[in-house]
Amino acid sequence: MFTDRWIVAAVAAGSLAGAAPAQAQSAPAATIPLGTLNVTADRPDDASTNATRVDQAQIQSYGGVDEALRSTPGVFTQDNPQQPGFGVNIRGFEGQGRVNMMVDGVRQSFRFSGHEAGGFTYVDPNLLAGMDITRGEVTTTGGGGLAGSVNFRTLDVDDILRDGADKGVLGRVSWGSNGAGFSEMLSAAAKVDRYGIAAAISKRDSDDYKGGDGRTVADTSQDLISGLVKFNAELAEDHRVGLGAVFYNNDFFANSYGQTVQNNTYTAKYNYNPRNDVVDLTVNGYYNDLKMKYTSGTGSAVGRNITDKGAGFDVSNLSSVDLGAVRLRSTNGVEYFHDDVTSRNGGVNPGDGTAATGGVFTENTFTYGIFDLTGGLRYSFYSLSGSGTPSAAFGAYDVDISKGELDPKITLAARVTDWLQPYATFSRSMRAPTLQETMLGGDHPAAASASFLPNPNLKPETQVGWEFGANVKAADLLTKGDSLTMRADYYVMDVDDYVASAMNATWNRYQFVNVDGTTRVQGVELAATYDMGAAFGDIAYTHSDSDLPSQTPGLGASQYQPDDVVALTAGVRLLDRKLTLGGRYTYVSGGMVASATGVAQRNDDYDIVDAFASYAVTDGIEVSLKATNLFDETYTPFLTNSTEYGPGRTIYVTTQFRF
Repeated sequence: MFTDRWIVAAVAAGSLAGAAPAQAQSAPAATIPLGTLNVTADRPDDASTNATRVDQAQIQSYGGVDEALRSTPGVFTQDNPQQPGFGVNIRGFEGQGRVNMMVDGVRQSFRFSGHEAGGFTYVDPNLLAGMDITRGEVTTTGGGGLAGSVNFRTLDVDDILRDGADKGVLGRVSWGSNGAGFSEMLSAAAKVDRYGIAAAISKRDSDDYKGGDGRTVADTSQDLISGLVKFNAELAEDHRVGLGAVFYNNDFFANSYGQTVQNNTYTAKYNYNPRNDVVDLTVNGYYNDLKMKYTSGTGSAVGRNITDKGAGFDVSNLSSVDLGAVRLRSTNGVEYFHDDVTSRNGGVNPGDGTAATGGVFTENTFTYGIFDLTGGLRYSFYSLSGSGTPSAAFGAYDVDISKGELDPKITLAARVTDWLQPYATFSRSMRAPTLQETMLGGDHPAAASASFLPNPNLKPETQVGWEFGANVKAADLLTKGDSLTMRADYYVMDVDDYVASAMNATWNRYQFVNVDGTTRVQGVELAATYDMGAAFGDIAYTHSDSDLPSQTPGLGASQYQPDDVVALTAGVRLLDRKLTLGGRYTYVSGGMVASATGVAQRNDDYDIVDAFASYAVTDGIEVSLKATNLFDETYTPFLTNSTEYGPGRTIYVTTQFRF
């Protein structure tokens, strides 16, 4: 239940009395706004896309990527304190591609069966420019998931340079108590005529942290080094190209073994925009290479080596034309992604398999008067192939599956006033089974009873859902120049052929199966942001109700979100807005969790109070101070496969400079 700590959070935020929570966005250009989450869409007043954009300053303010994601309505993350990767849960769905996770638009298809969330994305938070989060079906580029997508955007030339500058440096040095240690990032960029180049390097070396009870949580350190290179060119007035490479190398200890993960992402982008209403063509090609190695430990898995190499492309064109009294905005395109998975001593993971996913899509918004009608149609397809021998008793098997389905999405919205836009959305989406689900097989080296079988006949998951909500955008409410933005919605999703791990009674072994019947997930999401310049605040609220079937612990993620999550942020700007003071209160309730015997209720809720401050020392230098878990709360994060506590009170001091 709520505690009286929200009062302390409000005091830390500068006692923002009588004002709705809000976003810090009125700071001067030199100041890094330690604000909150922006509720945005792909275009202004776009009711068809339920999206949130988070920038790097907001990630820093929240205390990290996981914290920022968990403070977004409808979004949570799988939390393994030993695991540096990010496993995103949207509306109760995660793992195995249910949420399409990307780095710079490149699908992260690496999955890992056993002990984990069925899919992590490895990217250095220090190199992020921001995150784009979409809830619900994605019809266009980035679609093919069940419940949404998350794109982790890394730094580019314009993220580093100051406005109007043709060369510059952006750097950040941070130190944290409680094992956080030092974190450094240095980047530089330059523009010469029609060409731009950027490069960055980042390093983090942390130790084990302590929980709120003072006990050290073992094996929570990591040794991360990463970097990137970006090159952009305007070949002619209408033609632009961009090349990028992002490198990630991290050593950590998880699942009883020392591990090294290397993730390299390469992108090539082209845009042709002759500045007419018909053509705005974008072509992207990309390649991702991820390697996981088990480097130390005492078990037989030492030497495990899993590799996932993915390549793909997408092509789309945006048109915006007038058809008499109707304005049409149309996006049409195709995308395709193919990955090869190989492993040596891979345990229950596939030894050799290939997978492909893709889609052909069109999305059209017709605007007439106060009404917007958006119709999307996506033909999604996939194929899986591979072979294996999980045991002598079961024998050899082959996987050779391909299928496609047509998925519609339609949204009707009306601007009933200049500040209110209600909307309703109907959608259908499909999630293809993965190699890790169809080719699961083998014996757990530490438990002979934990044996696993493949299922080459898995069907895709499909969902049919509705969303009803409203957007609010108003100004000059309490004082001239203030602003309020809000989005509230109710969603319901009915899922058929949900894939869950279960015991095969014939073979007395676990495998992934399609669950009979329809599984329903529903909930309420609210995001509201108020800013009056001298003060700001916001609120993010999620209520979830799910009857998802349980996953066998150790094979699939729990999936369930807490029943209720509330994040309140408030702050003030002082000294000609050079000084920002703020606080944040987060409440996480209990909820349903997976257990060895099915689904159980977890009743232990928790609340966390954070405080933050930043000061613009000069036009290009800012110093910030942040305290997370200010009251040293002892808690186990929800949606975790560990019984370990979350970090106790941690103090961060950061200096960021931009010249």
